[in-house]
Amino acid sequence: MNPVIWMLIETVGSLLAASCVLRAYAWRVHLNPNNPISQFLNALTDWLVRPIGRLVKPTRSMDWPSVVAGLLVAFVVALLFFVLNGRTPNPGAVVLLGLVWVVRWSLYLMMGIIILMAVISLINPYAPLAPALNQLAGPILAPIRRILPLVGSFDLSPLVAILVIQVLLAFVHPGNVPLLAGH
Repeated sequence: MNPVIWMLIETVGSLLAASCVLRAYAWRVHLNPNNPISQFLNALTDWLVRPIGRLVKPTRSMDWPSVVAGLLVAFVVALLFFVLNGRTPNPGAVVLLGLVWVVRWSLYLMMGIIILMAVISLINPYAPLAPALNQLAGPILAPIRRILPLVGSFDLSPLVAILVIQVLLAFVHPGNVPLLAGH
């Protein structure tokens, strides 16, 4: 397989799938649809999510069309991975690899949100994106904040969350799944 072609496919696929997952998460935390993050996600993913929305309806608490779109993108990327490597795609392996990738991309997305929120809160807590990032990071950090008190005036929950995410990323790896060990 040509590594440049695979890098492009994986990059575009992971960004699109992660955007769909973030769109679903933004719906889940009731992020204001007029927020720049929501508008960007809608502009980027509407072409894929809207047709799926005719078949799968969102609920009050979850944007299922966005979840399905993210999964479909991951399954297509996984299928291309097997085909470009000259392997016969096993449907179970394609689905499993797609699921593992979606979980990994979601964990990286959570880490990115937390890092952005922490950096913006230090540099300019009144930045226009700060409320949206706080709203996105809040549910991730809330369980840690309940356990870990402030150290002086510093909130260490982002550091703990990133550490936990790193541990999860070590476990959620295609090499740890027997069916995918040779991927």
